[in-house]
Amino acid sequence: MTFTVAHSPDADDAFMFYALVHGKVDTGDRRYDHLLNDIETLNRCALEGRYEVSAVSIHAYAYLADKYALLSSGASMGDATYGPRLVARRPMTLDEVSQVTVAIPGTLTSAYLALKLLFPDIQTVTVPFDTIPEAVATGRVEAGLLIHEGQLTYKDDKLDLVLDFGTWWYERHGLPLPLGGNVVRTDLGADLIKLIGADLKASVQYALDHRDEALDYALQYSGGLDRDRGDEFVGMYVNERTVDYGEDGRESVRRLLAEGVEKGIIPHAVTPQFVG
Repeated sequence: MTFTVAHSPDADDAFMFYALVHGKVDTGDRRYDHLLNDIETLNRCALEGRYEVSAVSIHAYAYLADKYALLSSGASMGDATYGPRLVARRPMTLDEVSQVTVAIPGTLTSAYLALKLLFPDIQTVTVPFDTIPEAVATGRVEAGLLIHEGQLTYKDDKLDLVLDFGTWWYERHGLPLPLGGNVVRTDLGADLIKLIGADLKASVQYALDHRDEALDYALQYSGGLDRDRGDEFVGMYVNERTVDYGEDGRESVRRLLAEGVEKGIIPHAVTPQFVG
């Protein structure tokens, strides 16, 4: 049996899937083909149910729950000191942000959902995630919403931090901010989903237990980060919460999606299903 696992070509996803890519864990007769694409493209593909397993934004899951369940492993969570970052070329107040156009990495990303929760009427333009720092630095847009490695490198482009959404969410709820997760197509059936979930969890755990070798592989996808910053970035988004959301992580997923519904950003109620 061969399944497609779709995920982002960045260091944290590469790290967590290292063991699956290199056959470091026993998956029985199950084989996994890895397809790499940016997260907004993966979100759009998941709307069609294209892949058996995919990394998606938690925001996107609101539109996928009829086809997919959230695997208990594979989550990327912001925390009290980090998450998607809103940056600008100059110091900017939150009142000023509400008057400018913000570059975003996609309307299905969790970063965008958080932005809309704080700024319901914000004007945005979608830009490939890895070009947002340049777009802000060159003045093509006034501010930008950074995900992935840009959260660590924005100062290299002489950009100012306006707001960290991980901190913002934690100060409001005392919870980690759910950003991404792995989903599995529910038509595979409960028994197979359980096996797939175990395989992916074993891959995450192997990487954490063999950090140096998994990091060596992941740095190929680090967007030019040196080893120290690559290790920092991986540690932000692959940790014990990636092995399992934990009850506070699950509660935060429910709360984020519920707030999206309450604010009219998500058009229908969502009950997250966690499996594996």
